[in-house]
Amino acid sequence: MALERIQKIMSEQGLCSRRAAEQIIAEGRVKVNGHVAGVGDKMDPDRDVLHVDGERIYINKEQKLYYLALYKPRGYVTTVSDELGRRTVMDLVADVPARLYPVGRLDKDSEGLLLMTNDGAFANAMMHPSGGISKLYRVTVQPRATEQQVLKLSAGVVLDDGTKTLPCTINVVVDEPARTVMEITLKEGKNREIRRMCEAVGLEVVRLKRNAEGVVKLGMLKPGEYRELTKQELAGLRAAAAKGRAQTRSAAAAAKTAAPRAKTGGPLGAKRGKPLVKKPTK
Repeated sequence: MALERIQKIMSEQGLCSRRAAEQIIAEGRVKVNGHVAGVGDKMDPDRDVLHVDGERIYINKEQKLYYLALYKPRGYVTTVSDELGRRTVMDLVADVPARLYPVGRLDKDSEGLLLMTNDGAFANAMMHPSGGISKLYRVTVQPRATEQQVLKLSAGVVLDDGTKTLPCTINVVVDEPARTVMEITLKEGKNREIRRMCEAVGLEVVRLKRNAEGVVKLGMLKPGEYRELTKQELAGLRAAAAKGRAQTRSAAAAAKTAAPRAKTGGPLGAKRGKPLVKKPTK
């Protein structure tokens, strides 16, 4: 069989996402045939022996793929394991006969829809920055959000690390003297993004709940419950990710095409920094 990248095999076996696998490999925790592997190394899944953290990983090519919608309650951390002994989302899917891992994350104090899978390619497509899959959140802030603050949030704000968020859609649901409830739709997934956005404009998030991701809605799920995604939901997510990647490639190609024109300072034939001037005839 053809050689495959180790991080790809780890992801497909449901150990973790491809990005997390690269980190684990970089930390020297992965061995192939007894030798420490490096990021980008390949192996033959039919012949080579893979160990992660000293445990042999038996590669199953016929494994069943799971795609779950989980209602993550507040108080659970979105990680496969936690060194502090806190409750993780893995406790909620312990009865599923597969190594699942979360697609993206929700912080400990947030709740709502969280996708879980053992399909590495699917997880990678959903989490890739170019995917642009929309996520709908219901956010309660205090004190009351002013119109100016809402406009700033929707236009994009500079976060504490100097990065600026993309424009987002905001619908004010409840507007009271001491609080505001908003529905915020994002197409990116920076760490604790909504909380940091609100902090940037002087608001405190007191409750955050993700109600939808692409075509998948939380629906009637109760905290701690999960269900399998439908074929239509899977198709919708994949289509949205493919559309996002296509738009990213088109934007990159357009920027590359425009670059030579920008360097010349004008139409082809003009010298850099000198505009074309037609001299009057005598």
